[in-house]
Amino acid sequence: MESIKFPEPVLGMAVEARTQEDIAKLQDALQKLTDEDPTFKVHSDEDSAQTVISGMGELHLEVLVDRLKREFKIDVNKGLPQVAYKEAIRFQTEQLTVFRKDAGGKPLFAEIKTIISPDSGSSGLIFESHLKPDELPRPYVAAVERGFKNAMNSGVLGGFPLKSLKVTLLGASYHPTESDELAFEIAAQKAFREGCEKSGPVLLEPIMNLEVVCPEEFMGDVIADLNKRRGQVIGMESKPGGRVIRAIVPLSEQVGYVTSLRSLTSGRASSTMELAHYDEVPRELAIAVLQKVFGKVDLL
Repeated sequence: MESIKFPEPVLGMAVEARTQEDIAKLQDALQKLTDEDPTFKVHSDEDSAQTVISGMGELHLEVLVDRLKREFKIDVNKGLPQVAYKEAIRFQTEQLTVFRKDAGGKPLFAEIKTIISPDSGSSGLIFESHLKPDELPRPYVAAVERGFKNAMNSGVLGGFPLKSLKVTLLGASYHPTESDELAFEIAAQKAFREGCEKSGPVLLEPIMNLEVVCPEEFMGDVIADLNKRRGQVIGMESKPGGRVIRAIVPLSEQVGYVTSLRSLTSGRASSTMELAHYDEVPRELAIAVLQKVFGKVDLL
């Protein structure tokens, strides 16, 4: 049978146990929830040391936090939901990168020539090598690929992962005694940062397919609210008990939407959403996001 492909989480929330006794219990409970739900992820943020839970939306995370309280008897403090932004590049660039380290210990040397380009039709790294084994040993080629793949976990704009990238290895130089796999892996990471900085980096945000079912008399208010949230209505149809509104809306504008929709419709509307695709964040909003996270914007 074909394997099931589950979507990547698009919204994160920091959680922490309220008591010292619940810290170990929380980790066990989160592991059990992860085993049950393939769209639920847990990781520890290296910078803040926070435990971050990620899921498919605000309601998904609310349900999971409620399950922690009801099923596992664990009360947690919650941080604000964080959107899972990604990065991409707009332009192709040719990059010649030399890595040399002579200070103390064994000297290291690696030189690579690459073409770094966007690849909107795929997800992840597309890596091609035009070199023969006598031009660069295969373990070194594999190290270059590994270096780029690891570097994609942290983009040059805000440290968000790159959605996709194409890298073509055109040429390389190595030294019989001073070159090794580590040197070429570091050279690839250096080429990634230098190349992406020159390739027009942009911030991407998750765009959601939203479906709202509401009574006829609230349609105008719901559509007006979606327009304020940078939403685009793509279809409407009638069904028993009301109308169905289908729209695409940036996830960053959907935080708190469940509560807002209840207020707009006196609790008579319901909504569901799923990830549609990632799209570029408008420049002004991207600057605001990066300033909020890092306090500065260097490359936009």
